[in-house]
Amino acid sequence: MQKLRDLGTSVWLDDLSRERLRSGNLTEIISAKGIVGVTTNPAIFAAAMGKGNAYDEQIAELAAGDIPAVNAVFAMASDDVRDACEAFAPIYEATGGQDGRVSLEVDPRLAHDRGATVAQARELAEKVGRPNVMIKIPATEECLPAISDVLAEGISVNVTLIFSVSRYRQVCEAFLDGLEAADQAGKDLSTIHSVASFFVSRVDSEIDKRLDDLGQADLEGQAALANARLAYAAFQEVLLANPRWEALEAKGAHVQRPLWASTSVKNPDYPDTLYVDALAGPQTVNTMPEATLDAVIAHSEADEDMLSDKKMQAELVFQQLDNVGVDLCDVWQVLESEGVQKFIDSWEELLATVEEQLQAKKGEA
Repeated sequence: MQKLRDLGTSVWLDDLSRERLRSGNLTEIISAKGIVGVTTNPAIFAAAMGKGNAYDEQIAELAAGDIPAVNAVFAMASDDVRDACEAFAPIYEATGGQDGRVSLEVDPRLAHDRGATVAQARELAEKVGRPNVMIKIPATEECLPAISDVLAEGISVNVTLIFSVSRYRQVCEAFLDGLEAADQAGKDLSTIHSVASFFVSRVDSEIDKRLDDLGQADLEGQAALANARLAYAAFQEVLLANPRWEALEAKGAHVQRPLWASTSVKNPDYPDTLYVDALAGPQTVNTMPEATLDAVIAHSEADEDMLSDKKMQAELVFQQLDNVGVDLCDVWQVLESEGVQKFIDSWEELLATVEEQLQAKKGEA
């Protein structure tokens, strides 16, 4: 973990539950395993709220108030995120707000609604009421302007569900637009932070499947790393070397760091720390489930910058994929559509579960 920090990679945990909070497990992981932030998503909260009894007392209170399931879910999730923000407050202070961050996602059903996304992002930020919360907004075409709108209000944003470099470049532009608008509105730029969550393992899962169909197994397991490295090259070009960014930085702004998400391997033939070791480098975040975190602590081999000066090598991989007939435009469209739908499915499953719990508590009363 220290090697990763030295290389410039912050490690966040991709999981949160009330059980972790109440048992002291989260604070233990912070101190013993060195994580410096937490990300959440609808699937994580579906797993947390759908089992055990940690939420029973609050469910009873919400049922007594006749609160709809969607409001109940956000009430419980906001409480968990607020408590996690408190646990990370010392790290937030020590890192000047760069780390010690906890993310809370807007309703995934709003992924194609700019206005509703902005309104809910504002509401969630106010509900949590902690400076180290980040509101997660998907990088769909419709929500790119919402990212700018929310940043312009001074709210820190975690942009999620980024799969392609072309979409990532648009996210960088939305980030710059948002900070410039915030500056014009008189916001303190030093209080606004952002990360861009670039999904990794799902890229290999989708492209490996297509390579297998094409009889090109020798190219499997290369696309995801190449894609992420091209995104990092875009980060250096579109942000770090951009005069617009330099002007914002001079006013105290913090750069939007690339965050590697979906970093647990889906193919058991791949090393379990593949998407951590091979993506270590300056000004990045890697968020991972605890199993991957434990694997990193046990046998990570990260010992050098694996992102800088990798553009040509990554471009060669993509040229090979194109040569054998992989339709990359279709890959990105499929991954984004499936990514949004998976979160919607988890969200609706969670709403159904909480509705059952609310009705059960009403029956007990």
